[in-house]
Amino acid sequence: MALARGYAATDASKPLQPFSFERREPNEDDIVIDIKFSGICHSDIHQARNEWGNSIYPMVPGHEIAGIVTAVGSKVTKFKVGDRAGVGCFVNSCTKCATRDLDLEHYMPGLIGTYNAYEADGVTPTYGGYSDSIVVKEGYALSIPENLPLDASAPLLCAGITLYSPLMHWKAVPGKKVAIVGMGGLGHMGVKLAHAMGADVTVLSQSLSKKEDGLKLGADHYYATSDAETFKTLAGTFDLILCTVSAEIDWNAYLGLLKVDGTLVLLGIPENAVPVHAFSLVPGRKNISGSMIGSIKETQEMLDFCGKHNIVSEIELIRMDQVNEAYERVLKSDVRYRFVIDMATL
Repeated sequence: MALARGYAATDASKPLQPFSFERREPNEDDIVIDIKFSGICHSDIHQARNEWGNSIYPMVPGHEIAGIVTAVGSKVTKFKVGDRAGVGCFVNSCTKCATRDLDLEHYMPGLIGTYNAYEADGVTPTYGGYSDSIVVKEGYALSIPENLPLDASAPLLCAGITLYSPLMHWKAVPGKKVAIVGMGGLGHMGVKLAHAMGADVTVLSQSLSKKEDGLKLGADHYYATSDAETFKTLAGTFDLILCTVSAEIDWNAYLGLLKVDGTLVLLGIPENAVPVHAFSLVPGRKNISGSMIGSIKETQEMLDFCGKHNIVSEIELIRMDQVNEAYERVLKSDVRYRFVIDMATL
């Protein structure tokens, strides 16, 4: 086994700290990636602080991983040493399940998270991207287009696919009116992707403080949800609304912005249940749905789409020893728009 270095949460109440651990030996279908950059996702904070109640310690977070392949197993065909490779939110799944579906594998039983989970043996913990290397099956690694910078590509492995998947599923094509609720790490990726798909894009943000950014990144319109007139002006406007915020908002008010047969898709997850009145849905045959990341197949499609359209995340690059400060800034929405750790500073 190879010794790896990283930063870990040792319990819910302590800051992340330096941590050394062993990576498993590569199998014949594995690749080894020298991690160059790792994005910070809000879910890293939730899990490091056990806010979802399922945390395994010690925990090395990070599922927005970008790096360079340094070794390949004897049966690897997709990668060679020197290739650019990424790892997203999961590193294995049930390949023998009766319900297996490569297009929907992220919704199937047996998914193994990149961190805060156990390998298929049920004993070995998985450790994530806040580290200098990772060993992963080639089938769960992604090829990062050569024209995209590695640092700004890292967040595509979670933030990118989290927005790409619902935009594709609900067909955000030319002529469709799409609203993005929230202009943060997820929301700004939704703006870029929906714009590249040809949809008419509106940002619905608490204030107009990021309006200039939103319009520059591809939004056609930008409204403040703190202004009650917004909900009157935009009533019955949208085919699709993607809600990227986890704050408890009035879903009934947002459902009023949909056209007949429109859909409100939840990407952010509020801590508490949010009440929805039947009359917010029935008269317009409206829908509330949810969406979660994407399959490996779809994630590669997303990366290729981003390569074609030169889409990456807007990032702030930080040192590894700034991770705890970055966590606090994420909670204050003090980042435009995604923190990425430069692993050379580990």
